[in-house]
Formats: sequence, C-alpha cells, structure tokens
Amino acid sequence: MKELAAILSICSLHPENALALATLVKASGSTYRRPGARMLILEDGGSAGSVSGGCLERDLIEKGQVAARKGESILVTYDTSAEEDIIFGVGLGCKGAVHILVEPLRPGSAAEELIRFIGNIFHRRHSGAVATVFQIRGDVQVRLGDRWMLDSDGKVSGRLDDEGLRAKINAATVEALSSNRSRTMEFELPGGEVEVFVEVMHSPAPMVIFGAGYDAHPLLRLAKEVGFHVTVADARPAYAQAARFPEADAVVVVRPEEIATLGLNQRTAAVIMSHNYLTDFGFLQAVLPLNLRYLGMMGPRARTLKMLQELQEAGLETSEDLLRKIHNPVGLDIGAENPEQIALSILAEIQAVIAGRPGGLLREKKGPIHAPTH
Repeated sequence: MKELAAILSICSLHPENALALATLVKASGSTYRRPGARMLILEDGGSAGSVSGGCLERDLIEKGQVAARKGESILVTYDTSAEEDIIFGVGLGCKGAVHILVEPLRPGSAAEELIRFIGNIFHRRHSGAVATVFQIRGDVQVRLGDRWMLDSDGKVSGRLDDEGLRAKINAATVEALSSNRSRTMEFELPGGEVEVFVEVMHSPAPMVIFGAGYDAHPLLRLAKEVGFHVTVADARPAYAQAARFPEADAVVVVRPEEIATLGLNQRTAAVIMSHNYLTDFGFLQAVLPLNLRYLGMMGPRARTLKMLQELQEAGLETSEDLLRKIHNPVGLDIGAENPEQIALSILAEIQAVIAGRPGGLLREKKGPIHAPTH
C-alpha cells in the first residue's frame, strides 16, 4: 500500500504530464514481486514503485516513456526460466516469467480512471476489486487495459463494451472482493478469448498502538515504512501528543470506555503496550470482544494471564477461540532485546498473521514461497 500511496501522491503533482503506469499482471515460477506490483514512470525517466528487484526497471522505464508518448498500451513479458537468460536476457536467474502491462497515464485514459478509483478507496478507507484485461486472442470487442472496477459499497465503473464479458467479469470481481483473493482468469468469447487479472485492493491497513511510551516510536516508524495507517492512542494526555509522534496518522487521547471512537474493525492490528497494568487491563477488556485482525499484548505471559483471570471473574466470557486471538508475549522469537528489535519482532508477527503464514524460516518451507494467483 505504501507503493500505491507514493504513486497517488506523484500523480496528484503531475496531473497533465505524460506518465506511464506499469502493472505486474501475471507471474509464474520464481519472481521477486507478485501480481499487483506497480511502477509509475515519469517523463524524465524517474519512477516510483517497482515490479522487480531492480533488474527490469531500466528497460521498463524506456518502454513506458514510449507508451506515454504514443498513447498506446503494451504487454511486456520477461521470461527468465531459461538458463540462457543469465547471459542473453535481463540476467535475473530467477527461473520465472512476468507479464507487465504498460499503459499511458494521461487525462481521460483507462489508467487515469484506475488511479482515481484507487485514490477514492484510500480516501474513504474502503476496499475494491479491479479486473484488468491484459491479453487478447482472436477477434473480440475488447481493448488492452480495459477494466471493470467494483468498490466495497457496490459501485461499479470502468470500460467493457462486450456485455457478455462484462457480466462474467462483474461476477468475478464480486467473488474476489468476497473471498479477498486476487487471481488471473481466462474468459472465452464467441470470437476468441481474453486473459484478465482480477485484483483485490485495500486502503492501508489500520494499526493502533495503545501506549505512547518511548518504545512506541520504533514500532510506529517501522509500521509506517511498511505502509500501515497508524494511530497512537493513550489515556494519558501528557503522553498522547501529536508533537511527540509526527509520523503518526493520528494521535489520540482515549480511555478504554471510549474505544468505539477509534472505529476498530476486522482489518485492524492492535498492540497494547502502555506498561501500566490498569491501563493495559482496561484496553484489553475493551478490545478483546472485537473481531480484530491481530491483537498483541506487551509483557510477560503471567501478567496477561492474571488480567484474563480478572476478566473472567468480572463476567467476561473468554472462550478458547477468543483467548487464541491474543499474541502474548508479543512478537516473533528473534532474540529481540532493545526497543528497535522488539518493534521488528512485533511487526514481523503482525505481517505473518495478516498473510496467514507461520513466520518460520523460508529455507524450511516446502514448495514455493508465494501463493499462486490462478
């Protein structure tokens, strides 16, 4: 999401310039980035975002500048699965193939409509699904880069002249948004077939740090670097001051009984770390019944167990499923000791939970490290 935020920001500063947008729409084998990765290409050869580990960008910038000048979309394929590529190709040696849609981004273009759609999702803190045509075979009434876009409110937009295809793709975007799964799909038409990348998009995931102590700073910095929308909350006005946390999206004074004002939801990651027993207890009592994506509690296990026992005695139902939501001690076991290392440990665990991964060593993982998109 940080990548998209940067692209949106630059687009707002160059609304009339001839830009190009490169989107990784399909990948197979071992690749550095996955479908959905984007790069904005500027007239002067500058760029924002990336679609690889840095090996494709120079060539893509040149192709993007040409696409921007001509006003034509192109599909670029880099196949690094052959041994000869190390010598004669772009030299990735990754044993994979990527397909990248490069589009002119100018007022009234399909890419400009996509940027507006993403900007609206970010502004309203919503989600959406985008279906992009990137491969056309045969004689069909479809153009490269045609899109169908659906936001979480049910509003649709885009360009698809073929009514039959539009109905199929609309159903695909509804299913993708419901299942929260992006994928590459093929659709047969009377005159041929088209390949489409159906992508689920979200506004930056919200994170709330309950506790505005000194050790909240490194967690905030790392979370912003990754792309979270971060709120620092504390019941103590002397601690929860915006001047102390300039990187935060919001700094609020909130008591446990006022937790509803924060609008926590199923995408929220929360970490309780005020280091004050009563304050942490109050925040735990308030957020535990909520269906948060992640809930971490700083401190030793015995401290949290004591809180949970008190909550049970106070009448709060604490089922096994509910208790499993609490990550305590918080973070992954990486030998963290200082605040920066602890913040890294916490953020790594949050990322693993959000991605549905165990957080183990990649060298011990069987099979590919990325989930398939088809």
